[in-house]
Amino acid sequence: MQVFCDFDGTISIEDATDMVLSRFADPEWEDIERQWKQGLMGSGECMRRQIALVQASRQDIDALLDTASIDPGFEEFLSYCRSSNMPITIVSDGVDYFIRRILTRHGIDDMAIVANVLSYCLADGRESYSLFPSPTASGCLSGSGVCKCRVVKSPDLQIYIGDGRSDFCVSDKVDLVFAKAKLIDYCEDRGIPYVAFETFTDLLPKMKAVLPSVTREQRALLHSKTA
Repeated sequence: MQVFCDFDGTISIEDATDMVLSRFADPEWEDIERQWKQGLMGSGECMRRQIALVQASRQDIDALLDTASIDPGFEEFLSYCRSSNMPITIVSDGVDYFIRRILTRHGIDDMAIVANVLSYCLADGRESYSLFPSPTASGCLSGSGVCKCRVVKSPDLQIYIGDGRSDFCVSDKVDLVFAKAKLIDYCEDRGIPYVAFETFTDLLPKMKAVLPSVTREQRALLHSKTA
């Protein structure tokens, strides 16, 4: 059994990329965001164009990221997964460097992470940033920088945890979904079985209760949603 988990808004309280863009990017980043929401580009292109607008030192970015919070129950959840021999991977359409910085700040520095790759350059005294898609992005039908559908492919049972738009396409390709926020609405609209949660503190007992019945043959049991 493998666990895959979104980061921004799921593990982290704030969206790390939005934090950095709001503080350090040219205001054009908001126009690019609107174009993405209108379906004029994929999230991968949107993120690459936005990150290129960031004007800040790496030290300033680090200082901002160090103010980001994570769900207070995540560390206990992570400990449970590891003690139960369930590998857990963060699968994010966000930025790998931002994720690692935030987790390390909270004493978590050994997680598997699949995300967009940040590149840093210092030339003529000016710091600039570029974003490159994860190797998993090739052929992604939604134009994401990370093809979550490809990442979760596994012969093992798959648990997915998420909250938002980047989690929509993967939600019907796993064995069990834990959903909050916009992902709940998406699953409801499409009849995708899910377990609702608000924090990892309430997710953990729900996982412990549901896991014994999660087999491929018994998947239909999950159509009775756990609230």
